Amino acid sequence: MNQTRLGLLLWFRLARVYEQNLSRSAAHLKQANLSPSQFDILAQVRAHQPITQKELAGKLFVTKGSVTYLLKKLEDENLVTRRQTWKEKHISLTPKGSRTLEEVAPGQEHFQAAQFDSLTAAEKRELLRLLRKLQKTTEQEET
Repeated sequence: MNQTRLGLLLWFRLARVYEQNLSRSAAHLKQANLSPSQFDILAQVRAHQPITQKELAGKLFVTKGSVTYLLKKLEDENLVTRRQTWKEKHISLTPKGSRTLEEVAPGQEHFQAAQFDSLTAAEKRELLRLLRKLQKTTEQEET
């Protein structure tokens, strides 16, 4: 098999695994009335609060326009607050947002980790090593 064909097969397989995982994750989080993007925002805000909207957008897997929309929905649900400080908006979790994340995060983390149960510990470490190498190469090509 030539290198181009092999590269395409790898890309398609990686994309399929990602899409399947995202779909299963969405179904799992729907039980808590959250989307994967909303869960990601809550987790990032908890880890870095208070965080500016611009900083948050840089940490997420969604477009900057989507961040504003998602934050508005989370704000309407009283899960986050946005506070204007001069030119920047700082986001923090509300008490309800903290409770929601405390309730949902352990199950979601277990769910995500279970996606790799078919791999041995050594295979998981090797996959992580290879993905880091691929990510590093991709980041270098972007600069």
